[in-house]
Amino acid sequence: MRQVIAIVGPTGSGKSALADALAARLGGEVLSADSMQVYRGMDIGTAKMPPEERSVPYHCIDLVDPGVPFTAALYQRAARTAIDGLLAAGKPAVLCGGTGLYLRAALDGFDFDEKRETDAAPAAGDIASPLRERLQQQAAILGPERFHALLAERDPASAELIHPNNVRRVVRALELLEQGASYAGQHAGFAHYEAIYPVLQIGLSVQPEVLYQAIELRVEAMLAAGLLEEVEGLLDAGFEQAVTAQQAIGYKELVPVLRAGRPLAEAVDEIKRSTRRYAKRQRTWFKRDPRIKWLDATELHEALMFADFTEAEFTMSLLQRALLLVE
Repeated sequence: MRQVIAIVGPTGSGKSALADALAARLGGEVLSADSMQVYRGMDIGTAKMPPEERSVPYHCIDLVDPGVPFTAALYQRAARTAIDGLLAAGKPAVLCGGTGLYLRAALDGFDFDEKRETDAAPAAGDIASPLRERLQQQAAILGPERFHALLAERDPASAELIHPNNVRRVVRALELLEQGASYAGQHAGFAHYEAIYPVLQIGLSVQPEVLYQAIELRVEAMLAAGLLEEVEGLLDAGFEQAVTAQQAIGYKELVPVLRAGRPLAEAVDEIKRSTRRYAKRQRTWFKRDPRIKWLDATELHEALMFADFTEAEFTMSLLQRALLLVE
């Protein structure tokens, strides 16, 4: 049996429930691989498993306050420390998350050159090309988030490596694409799929039309569970700039509802659209990795939506399928 297992796939596919159940069955523990779950107080909108529902200990969640810079390199250190500790204790590590870069940072021979991660100031006499000037003008017109979305559509791997607010690096990535290269392809270790642990990766696949219905229900459930109140609490605690700067789906859309009287229904529709787009980018990212063993969960999701299954039965069915790959 592999001692390191990763449950991957798009948001809303059922990863968290499966990872929790699998870790409990194997006597292991769960590691989150979600770039937003590292932030304290951002619970409902990031779909953290509530503490009272966790069957096993969890790692790599609630590491820092919103607004504290947290990079994939920092995640790599935290995740590998947790994995090494579990393996030394003879316990399986079950990673779960949809942030592809974080998963690869934890599991693959992925070297973060932190000097290169910091953008140097332009050298004196560095003359911008017409292409760069055009991209900079486009960024100014569209704004950071929409400009970053252009990169995500064309080169999801590079978009995962760049924060939406780092406009200069997004410009550089798009510039490289026009030149037939890739920012991600130039990143140390990115082009090579080589795990540093004996890992089994299980991917949950759901047909898009069914997944999008599941996402709609998921967003509604988050609102019913108190997402708006969670955002209000973060704002009251002084984290407004952090919440909006992080570009966290489900948070930034609700800030104008609380601060500027934006209609809630309009914000909820935007959350659903943004989540669907994010799920599409996740599918593109994970489908490139030939090591992932895929489980099609489409029929299970349909049964759950039509109340033919309870959530417990849904999770048990996923677990039974996953165990066939693990054992």
